[in-house]
Amino acid sequence: MGEVAQLLGEAPSAVRYWSNYFEKFVKPQRNAKGNRLFHEEDIETLKQIQYLLKNQGLTLEGAKQRLTEDRRSVDRRVKALAKLQEIRAELVAVKKAL
Repeated sequence: MGEVAQLLGEAPSAVRYWSNYFEKFVKPQRNAKGNRLFHEEDIETLKQIQYLLKNQGLTLEGAKQRLTEDRRSVDRRVKALAKLQEIRAELVAVKKAL
């Protein structure tokens, strides 16, 4: 849980709440101790949820509806945004090197 929260830059309580609220989309496994174990697909879905809530300003219900209706376009936007952030980081590194 902590690693996923750190990866997303969110509080563990937010990730826990999202995984409970969006249980149709995020289905973490549990180990013997009861800890959530997120798979790559779950992490991608959490990134989509984060994008809809934080970047698009949707409510929880609005984000759930968008994932139900048009998940592919949300996925494409999230991946495009991640790629742009990656390119920006590379450009900043090049600028500092000059």
